[in-house]
Amino acid sequence: MKLFNKKIKLKIRSQDYKKHVGQVPGTLVYTGKKTDNVLKIDSFDYNKDRLEETQIIDINDAKLFRDTDSITWINVNGLNFTDEIETIGNHYELHPLVLEDIVNTNQRPKIDEYDDYIFVVLKMLHYDDQEKMILEQVSFVLGKNYVISFQEAEGDVFDSIRDRLRHAKGRVRTQHSDYLLYALMDSVVDHYFSVIEILGNKIEDLETELFAGQPREDINIEVQQLKREILKVRRAIFPLREVVSRIEKIEHPLIYKRTITYFRDVYDHLIQVSENIDIYREMIWSLMDMYMTTVSNKMNEVMKVLTIIATIFIPLTFIAGIYGMNFEYIPELQYKYSYFILWGIMILLFVGMLIYFRRKKWL
Repeated sequence: MKLFNKKIKLKIRSQDYKKHVGQVPGTLVYTGKKTDNVLKIDSFDYNKDRLEETQIIDINDAKLFRDTDSITWINVNGLNFTDEIETIGNHYELHPLVLEDIVNTNQRPKIDEYDDYIFVVLKMLHYDDQEKMILEQVSFVLGKNYVISFQEAEGDVFDSIRDRLRHAKGRVRTQHSDYLLYALMDSVVDHYFSVIEILGNKIEDLETELFAGQPREDINIEVQQLKREILKVRRAIFPLREVVSRIEKIEHPLIYKRTITYFRDVYDHLIQVSENIDIYREMIWSLMDMYMTTVSNKMNEVMKVLTIIATIFIPLTFIAGIYGMNFEYIPELQYKYSYFILWGIMILLFVGMLIYFRRKKWL
């Protein structure tokens, strides 16, 4: 029954990849699991002196920001609305393969350069209130005076960027759209530090419990779950290093030289996170070894006790076996105090062996 259930799960898991099989290249097929009932589009249109924050209800209103003199950030929540996303993409003249990659949530972090825009895909990671890791794909389209972000569902790590835009904090209101892209990517990377901090705390707690020598029976399940979470973070971070490295070396009119320095800082953060992830990965393997050693030690303790008990009873069983034989003539059986003497000898053997094992520190 368990094997059957496992096969069902594997079949369901692989269906996301089968959605693209046989499709024409450029066909928009949403492969994620988060579905919103309502498409939500927010926009921040700003310059140094003003900010206009709008929630777009009519999809056609998203087309109004392409040729403005200000900078616009359009945030689209709900990748399952493929028709609306295609409408937005057609207006901003996005390549059909770009639109396909936006709704394909199994995409690897990457960057694609086009004449009028740059397309970036990365993974957003954070923990919810129950400390469950949330992994979500985020796509960015950088244009001359706009950045469009596409998310699976509402809820992200960009609240600090919104606050900086609303209150004109920092440089974001005075820079070009490439700086806005940097700020958004930097916010995603900064939350990687929060994720690895929580991972580090979990590893330390498990390590302390294992060193105490009395681990819970289900602690191996927690170690395996933690291992999967670390692999998720690793898959999100390592390809992103290549993306940011390419942005540093890119020669594109949309990326200004003064912004390259900020992207270099993001790359340094990614290197730091990557090093921590490698350390935590080694620690997880050590925890697995430590758990197996703890289980083996507990088994050895049980076997030691059983062996000592068996060893104690070997001479006692030998004596009882001799005098339990059915020979007609055994001289000691005729003696009046033979029974009590035999009990005394057996008790002395028992106590003497216990004292011997104690001195040898086997007990």
